[in-house]
Amino acid sequence: MSILSQASMKRYLFVILILSALFSSCKKEITPAGYYPVDIEARDYLYTKMNTYYLWYDHIPAVVKENYKDPYELMDAMRYKALDRWSFVLTYNEFTAQSQGSFVGHGIRFGLDPTYKVRIVQIYNESPLYAKGVRRGWIVKKLNGTDLAPIFISGDNAAYNQLIGPAQAGISNTFLFEMPDGRDSTITTQKSSFTLNTVIVCDTLHLKSGGIAGHLVFDQFIPPSDAELEAAFAYFKENNITDLIVDLRYNGGGDMNVLTNMASYIAGANRFDATFLKLSFNTMLSSNNENFNFTTVSSPLDLTRMIVICTRGTASASEDLINGLKPYLDVRCIGDTTNGKPVGMLGIKFKTSYMFFPIMFSVTNADDQGDFFSGIPPEKYVPDDFTHDWSDRNELCLKEAIYYLENGTVSPKGAYIYRPSVLFSEKPERHNNAYILENQSVNK
Repeated sequence: MSILSQASMKRYLFVILILSALFSSCKKEITPAGYYPVDIEARDYLYTKMNTYYLWYDHIPAVVKENYKDPYELMDAMRYKALDRWSFVLTYNEFTAQSQGSFVGHGIRFGLDPTYKVRIVQIYNESPLYAKGVRRGWIVKKLNGTDLAPIFISGDNAAYNQLIGPAQAGISNTFLFEMPDGRDSTITTQKSSFTLNTVIVCDTLHLKSGGIAGHLVFDQFIPPSDAELEAAFAYFKENNITDLIVDLRYNGGGDMNVLTNMASYIAGANRFDATFLKLSFNTMLSSNNENFNFTTVSSPLDLTRMIVICTRGTASASEDLINGLKPYLDVRCIGDTTNGKPVGMLGIKFKTSYMFFPIMFSVTNADDQGDFFSGIPPEKYVPDDFTHDWSDRNELCLKEAIYYLENGTVSPKGAYIYRPSVLFSEKPERHNNAYILENQSVNK
């Protein structure tokens, strides 16, 4: 029997993959100390689904499920670790909050620059610090009186988490910033609950060649993104952009519907209904393999070139945007090699307790290109320069992207001394590596 009905596979809209929970067994079992009945039931449910739907079902290590107390432990034990770095488990409440962009915190991401100074790497519009003028590139000297640099240099996550405190509204922190003009600024603020914006920047850049480039910094593919993207591409169309720079350096992916809509804006109206991506399930479920296409959107562009700014944090749907558009546009990457995730997952709901995200399918483009497990390499390696704000033309990645659009090649400047950035973020990342499909069901 097929995993998904063919009619519903055609749509690929957003929401949870609804799965029925296991019926309680009449057989009496003794629950070991430290084990909880709902976790055992969820564990057993996951075991069954992994052996049916997991892309690498025939490479699952031999496990005795009773040796694991919950689905977290079992998922880790069953992963095909040679290729699978992504399959994971969330509580149902965590999944719901992340899907809608709900967030509790200061709404910031920190990074360690090449001179070993901690800086603001990213800040969301609703952050209480944003309203006080804090922006990407500001130096963070101290947090609650403690120098942050040694913590970042040592990569001490535990020390950072203890210092900044739990993700609870009302938790207060005091930051000592060095502003771009060199002055110090002390700001005390509280963590709060708000919705993250996913379009971080949307502006235009006038090129020396006479063209106009749209510049989009995009954070994650979640349902609230659709309205933001609609406004962004309407702005680009009104300004008659000739090229597009899409900054996906921290974008870990997200949902298929948002990805398809974004790709359709870029691909243009003349490619409506052409194949965008192809999904292939495991050999037991190959009858469910499906192509799906670009769709109609309100402000489609007519572009021939796109530059994408990438890092190792550019993953999943972000990589599929690059790969899926390559048969239709000249797509070039600047920055670092991407994460390397040419596969996706469907969310499996267990009651209102858990969401399981095992890898279930591989993804290729219209030319059957995929399998980029080593990542998509850039035209030129350029460091993530968070010493400058997003639209500052001196920001190294943006500067290189503009150079390429103006000259048709990378700059002659020699290779940068490159090292991955040390980043600490409040925002959970893992859910963003999932594809979610709407109104689907698994045949029992």
